[in-house]
Amino acid sequence: MPVATTPPHRRAPGQSPARPGGARRFVRRLLTLVAAVAVGAGALAAPAYAEPSVDEIEAAIDKQWEQLEPTIEQYNKVRAQLKVNKKKSAELEKKIQPLALETEMAMNRVGDLASRYYMSGPSQELGALLVSTRPGTLAEQLTMLDRLASEERRQLEGVLAVRAKYDAQKNKLDALIVAEEKQSKELAAKKTKINSEIKRLQASMPKTVVSVAGCPTITGVVSAAARTAIKTACAQVGDPYVWGATGPNSFDCSGLTQFAYRAAGISLTHFTGAQWNEGRSIPRSEARPGDLVFFFSDLHHVGLYLGKDMMVHAPRAGKPVQVASINHMPVAGFRRPG
Repeated sequence: MPVATTPPHRRAPGQSPARPGGARRFVRRLLTLVAAVAVGAGALAAPAYAEPSVDEIEAAIDKQWEQLEPTIEQYNKVRAQLKVNKKKSAELEKKIQPLALETEMAMNRVGDLASRYYMSGPSQELGALLVSTRPGTLAEQLTMLDRLASEERRQLEGVLAVRAKYDAQKNKLDALIVAEEKQSKELAAKKTKINSEIKRLQASMPKTVVSVAGCPTITGVVSAAARTAIKTACAQVGDPYVWGATGPNSFDCSGLTQFAYRAAGISLTHFTGAQWNEGRSIPRSEARPGDLVFFFSDLHHVGLYLGKDMMVHAPRAGKPVQVASINHMPVAGFRRPG
């Protein structure tokens, strides 16, 4: 039995009319979902930027320093050579000056002789001959004049030869000085450029890092006050221990910690027992660079903690301010000033 079908252009009873707008919305949502997935996938694929670590920055500084140190030494070499050559040039100049004067005087003598003979000499010599009772006077005088002129010329030639020798040496030195001065400027410019890069790298260190001469690079600094105290204390490494001294050129143990924190605007008493009470107690497991570390049951010694079981302290008479391990003495505890 044949089945009735609905013509394509007519809808079956109860069938909702088609909605072109709904289809478009569906497609739009689908495209949006696909785009979001693609973006997400791209975000996952793109590597996240990570700040360089302290070790990476230190390695970059070391690499720059490997270039800087040979440049500095080459600069020093050129400057030393330049100093020597300038001294040699000045010494030659002193030798040339009298030779130049002697040459000028000899030239003047020859010029006088030539002028007297060629301009007015013959007539005067002839007049002298006419009034002279001795025959042959003019010939004798002319011969003497030639002899004198010849002797002056020989003297002049000798002076000029010596002067030419000194001039040649000085010209060679002067050319060398010009080349060395140029090289010195180029090396100084290279040194400045590398130094700038090192300073940029040092400035890129995290604020929690302190890198200062006298101490190792210190990480995990908890405050600006601690950073200043560490820098100040480390700058005193090598200064002598003097009983009762609080700086600026000598220290005892509590004098050093007082001096370091005074630079950070924090006042501490020059006495280990008082400094123990002026700081907040910190467990050893939570101790951070800049904290004070105390020793012995009577708290008679104190140092500035640097982390990794290291400190900077003024040990005793005969030993200057230095970096040392905290494990060489019995640790009584840690305190955080401020």
